[in-house]
Amino acid sequence: MDLQAALARQKAAHLRDGAPSAEERINRIDRCIRLLIDNRRAIEDALNADFGSRSREATAFTDVAGSIGPLKHAKAHLKSWMKPEKRKTTPAILGLFGAKAEVRYQPKGVVGVISPWNFPVNLTFAPLAGILAAGNRAMIKPSEYTPATSDLMKTMFGSAFSEEEIAVVTGGPEVGEAFARLPFDHLIFTGATGIARHVMRAAAENLVPLTLELGGKSPVILGKDADVEVAAARIMNGKTLNAGQICLAPDYVLTPADKLEGFVDSARKSVSKMFPTIKDNPDYTSIVAQRHYERIMDYVEDARAKGARVVELKPEGEDLSQQEHRKIAPTLILEPTDDMKVMQEEIFGPVLPVKTYRSVDDAIAYVNKGDRPLGLYYFGSDEAEREKVLATTTSGGVTINDVIFHVAQEELPFGGVGPSGMGSYHGLDGFREFSHRKAIYTQIRKDIGPLQAMRPPYGPAIRKYLEGQMKA
Repeated sequence: MDLQAALARQKAAHLRDGAPSAEERINRIDRCIRLLIDNRRAIEDALNADFGSRSREATAFTDVAGSIGPLKHAKAHLKSWMKPEKRKTTPAILGLFGAKAEVRYQPKGVVGVISPWNFPVNLTFAPLAGILAAGNRAMIKPSEYTPATSDLMKTMFGSAFSEEEIAVVTGGPEVGEAFARLPFDHLIFTGATGIARHVMRAAAENLVPLTLELGGKSPVILGKDADVEVAAARIMNGKTLNAGQICLAPDYVLTPADKLEGFVDSARKSVSKMFPTIKDNPDYTSIVAQRHYERIMDYVEDARAKGARVVELKPEGEDLSQQEHRKIAPTLILEPTDDMKVMQEEIFGPVLPVKTYRSVDDAIAYVNKGDRPLGLYYFGSDEAEREKVLATTTSGGVTINDVIFHVAQEELPFGGVGPSGMGSYHGLDGFREFSHRKAIYTQIRKDIGPLQAMRPPYGPAIRKYLEGQMKA
């Protein structure tokens, strides 16, 4: 596909047809929902093929149902989102005479979507909920690391949309680089922080506004009164979902020293309950590619060599060194030090460092000395301690007494801060992210004295007004 020509066709169509009606936006969203429902089995097959082994239920939950939810939410609310928003005039007296101030939400035009490999369907369709609700057209570049799924999405969209509405571009890094350089009206990229720097530089050439959904080392703080058994079960569920290949996966745990062994025991129990076996268990997902497998295993060996206690949570006697697919058992790295790679890089796998702290202030200080993460998780019921964590740390979002769940809330904005991203979407926030908020002021018709006083020749009236304004 000629990328420039495809973008030119969409931009021309946007100018030709103007902002779509609410009914047309709903029609486009309905087509997306139908694609997901009709292709559920094909999506499960494609992701299983791309990963080597990926749970069908996990795919149906995260990539299919997890995409339908945001689309249905946007469909139900977009008519109210589209309504102009009345604002007060400044000064207020102008409003009394009939002046008006309002914000209208206008489609930006064509939005580029660069989606990642870890949840390739969800992280294509979930942004589309806001993009289509806002009345835009879209060009999509899915990941080359999940080729079967990318090809399937190209076929799916091609069956339900013209390329003037939604166009899918497949290919490797060179295609991705060219895609990022296109003069979109907005671009959303979901992926690694390192790649985001290149995307941002490319987008800067055309001053394209960006939404960046990245990642980072999302911490878990176990409070002094946390229920360790419940916390471990929820943390390990989040860490083993998609084998930890989630931008919001809990990346490391900070626990009071007296809770460390209890956490290890509870983590072991919860994993054995979820996964009685790992090697041939279809519920347990593989690492997507050999290079990622080797990277994660290198983190484990580096930590072991530098003195960490490494605990593999796998069935006794099960040998994962000889296997068809790239499965890594859930692995705890106890008392890691900052010189270990596992504490320096986002893990993106089923490996979980667990570090002890003496006071919650120490835990907060440890979190704050790193980059601001996409998510932060706190377990506990002490209100003062919880509020201290919330007030003195900065992260894209927070889930309390669980992990990851804030991303599933359509009424909450989802986004990062600094190295974990910029901009946010989901629900109303997604509609606004992909809309141009046009400010409109309508002046009163009658040319009253105060308006005349603002024009030369200046006299006593404007001097009196200025004197009033210069007061503290």
